[in-house]
Amino acid sequence: MNILLVEDHPIFRFGVRRLLENQWQDVHVHEAETLQSALDAIAVKAWDLAIVDLKLPDAVGIEAVAQLRRAARNLRMLVLSLHEESTYARQALLQGAQGYITKDHAPEHLIAAIEQILAGGNYITNEWAKSLAMGALSQDTRPALEKLGPQEYRIMLQIIAGKRVSEIAAGMNLSPKTVSTYRTRIFEKLDVSSNVELAKYCQQHQVKSEAE
Repeated sequence: MNILLVEDHPIFRFGVRRLLENQWQDVHVHEAETLQSALDAIAVKAWDLAIVDLKLPDAVGIEAVAQLRRAARNLRMLVLSLHEESTYARQALLQGAQGYITKDHAPEHLIAAIEQILAGGNYITNEWAKSLAMGALSQDTRPALEKLGPQEYRIMLQIIAGKRVSEIAAGMNLSPKTVSTYRTRIFEKLDVSSNVELAKYCQQHQVKSEAE
């Protein structure tokens, strides 16, 4: 079994590797400290699963998931993050991940999550599944952040990270006009009128750019 571990913290990489090697004797774990090194790895080899952190030196928030999905359409991904599921899980799944668990839950959930994803399923905790079910029953009362589309969410995170429209456009292979249109939609949905107000809104709702 070949697993790509995309994580910039060496101690955490060591812990995850030990968990995996203790569970499966035939596992091969390749460590990637950056998004670019992960992209390089999937360009030359097929991986059964990528375990992806959301805090990387060269990726903003869920951007790593989006770019890995674009580079490898069939790659199965499990997000392993410091952030609670309510912050990023929905958007990570929309971007193409098959599972999401927090790092403090890794010892109890990681192996089960990997097994379920490799079997063709998705993995989220029971608590978050209940939250998603409640949200589905009351779409009109969802928090405004949950009404953002995948592209809008990606762009929002990059705006609050301080990136200019031209930078975002280049990184996402979009035109600056398209990015500006998304920016306008984000402002309307969140009822803010500037990048500063957007940053304050995200701070109030505990959404970070991961560049902070």
